[in-house]
Amino acid sequence: MMITLPHPHINALLRKPLDFIHMIDEIPVGILVLDCDRRVVHLNRFFEALSGVSLERAYGIECHNILRSAACVTNCPILTMNKEKRSISCESDMINMDRQKLSIRMTLSPLLDIDGNTTGFIETIEDLRAETLDRKKSVAFSFANIIGRSPKMEKIFQTLPIFAQSDTSILITGETGTGKDLVAEAIHQTSGRASGPFVKINCGALPETLMESEIFGHQKGAFTGAMENKPGRFKLAHNGTIFLTEIGDLPLSLQVKLLTFLDDKIIFPLGSTKGFNVNVRIIAATHRNLEQMVKEGQFRKDLLFRLNVARIHLPPLREREGDIRLLLDFFFNNYTQQLDKKIKGFSQTALMKLMSYGYEGNIRELKNIVEYAVNVANNTTIEPDNLPSYLFDQEGQLRPIPSDPLSGLKNPPLSPPGPIPVENHSRNESETWSSIQREMIMDALKQANGKKSDAAKILGWGRSTLWRKIKQYKIDP
Repeated sequence: MMITLPHPHINALLRKPLDFIHMIDEIPVGILVLDCDRRVVHLNRFFEALSGVSLERAYGIECHNILRSAACVTNCPILTMNKEKRSISCESDMINMDRQKLSIRMTLSPLLDIDGNTTGFIETIEDLRAETLDRKKSVAFSFANIIGRSPKMEKIFQTLPIFAQSDTSILITGETGTGKDLVAEAIHQTSGRASGPFVKINCGALPETLMESEIFGHQKGAFTGAMENKPGRFKLAHNGTIFLTEIGDLPLSLQVKLLTFLDDKIIFPLGSTKGFNVNVRIIAATHRNLEQMVKEGQFRKDLLFRLNVARIHLPPLREREGDIRLLLDFFFNNYTQQLDKKIKGFSQTALMKLMSYGYEGNIRELKNIVEYAVNVANNTTIEPDNLPSYLFDQEGQLRPIPSDPLSGLKNPPLSPPGPIPVENHSRNESETWSSIQREMIMDALKQANGKKSDAAKILGWGRSTLWRKIKQYKIDP
């Protein structure tokens, strides 16, 4: 059974009644209107974009089930509100429908009737991510929440502030896991639209039959099951930014509709002949080769031209000289703090493995590896057996590393590095991974007094792998 929600107005304030819904939708913070039992009776468009929860879904639900905030559990602002009926504010977090944990500031105020009695509450939700990013700008080698020190990343850092201050359409390209989502959000949070919504649409995750409705909205009765009007994500992003990730997966029929919007800034919900003006900035991203897709007739050439006004190409991690060590330290520090682990750093052997690995999944893979290692490590250092086993099964992905893992950095890594520095062996830059690996095996055999099973454990390998390497490098045990 569908609930018919009231369309409230404000009377006796101006000459004509004010449309309450339109008024709070234009306010660039999330707003929840609650009854005395803390149940949601209304919410605005900004909160819907921030949380991913529609009014139809939230109506009549207690606010703590919608916010899913730590403050709701430990110190509900309404319950702590004093008898003076004054506003109360606190900083906390919330979990949105994409399971993202967002930093927020919530402010609760009582709604009073004409007799001064509390008849409900109004709650504002401010997104603190922009403030968090401003604080993080002081971190070395970073722009907003993006870390890097390689020449390619420095060049990107120089252009991002310029792009952020315009409304130009941007196309972000790069392999999977290179951080396209982070760059898009950083551009939004450092732009003049930071106070507006940042709405992400994954063009590859939505079923084609529902995609048009999700993106552009629909009118009641537009198709079977369309029981209510749906605003669509473009309308939810009004005065903010639309991020179209995996734009290469957008069907050709919707590419035409997107191109039309880019031309006139008007959206037409499914089943409606009436258009709506929407003020949004478009950022698109893809790991695909759109130029090749144009040649194959899978992507419109005119749409590519409109999206590709400004282009940012994120290099794969293997091309970011010096950044692997920087990122290892960054994620190591984050996860040891989050998990309250007393780990000082990486062992020499573990670090050499991490520095030499190919990272086909780029930053996302590196981050996951460090998170896994910190979770399973029980000693004061991360050892090879704390790393995912697949790292030792893909020898073809290993690449040469410099003699000193710190080389390529103009400044020391983020502290605390722990016992990471490599011993002072007489090596030069021309040495390959094979020669380094051969020496690792010989060192392990010495430590194990020639016992191959013990040496394999030291290296974090299986016995068969060690036997194969001994034969390959012609090592006489």
